[in-house]
Amino acid sequence: MKPFEYAAPKKLKDATELLGKEWGVTEIMAGGTDLVTCLKQGITEPKRVVSLRNIPDLARIRTGRKGLTIGAMTSLGELAGNEDVRKEFPALSGAASAVSAAQILSVGTVGGDLCQRPRCWFFRNGFGLLGMEGTTSLVRSGDNRYHAIFGTEGPALFVSASSLGPALIALGATLTAEGPAGKVREIAAADFFKAPASEGQRETQLQPNEILTQIFVPSTVSRNATYEVRHRHGLDWPYATASVAFELSGGVASKASVVLGHVAATPWQAKAAAAALEGTRVNEETAARCGEAATQGAQPLSRNAYKIQMVKTAVKRAILAAAG
Repeated sequence: MKPFEYAAPKKLKDATELLGKEWGVTEIMAGGTDLVTCLKQGITEPKRVVSLRNIPDLARIRTGRKGLTIGAMTSLGELAGNEDVRKEFPALSGAASAVSAAQILSVGTVGGDLCQRPRCWFFRNGFGLLGMEGTTSLVRSGDNRYHAIFGTEGPALFVSASSLGPALIALGATLTAEGPAGKVREIAAADFFKAPASEGQRETQLQPNEILTQIFVPSTVSRNATYEVRHRHGLDWPYATASVAFELSGGVASKASVVLGHVAATPWQAKAAAAALEGTRVNEETAARCGEAATQGAQPLSRNAYKIQMVKTAVKRAILAAAG
């Protein structure tokens, strides 16, 4: 690990002023569960690390008539255990609690989950964000068991590692970022993630000198749930997940949203599945049909076609769980 300057300001304004205008010059530390690994592996070699641990306003959960506000420094454990979240937003609490590892639940943060770097083993072993060696894609020609099955026509073949991203998109959340001079920017959760087209880009809409400060989830009467397919609980990431939200009246669904996780470089909105659910009576047959629809457009790589069946299962079970 190369030496770097460490700063832990007590005010958000001071933190933003310490950030650089280019990626990699400075890095933001939330819980540190991802950044410390990246520092040790030489994935990033910043001149300065800015910790947010001493800024108390970033670690609060507030509920109101309009919705839920989650500070970006809120721990995953706090989110998973909050009674208001569990009651109104089970898709969100379920996604947080599924992390399972006690260490990550207690230290990992909501903002850190949304901004963590890809878990692609080519990236983690020094072959760059896109897993290239010269003009050859190591992902396409190598071990791509855990890589994307959607959006694979582009160069970004890793999968978004965020557990909370799909649920927040399904629930219509809005994220707030603050930059220099107090400049505040609101970003729809559906627009927050992006698939990089080159090595110099990152996986979110944040700028190098911006800090994700909070997430707002509007109050809803929708039924919602998240279902994950994992090899085992604990430190593993899921193979595939589905977060769903829809209103239910007389057993008939409306205003449906279906978002997949760990199958594309960004959380993947399965619009065909949402359309298949819209206006139908929710039962096992309908849920299975939505699972089939969710796989439309899938383009598996050489070793991950098994994820297609997992998507079908995750969507079906998430819909049934949400409907009760």
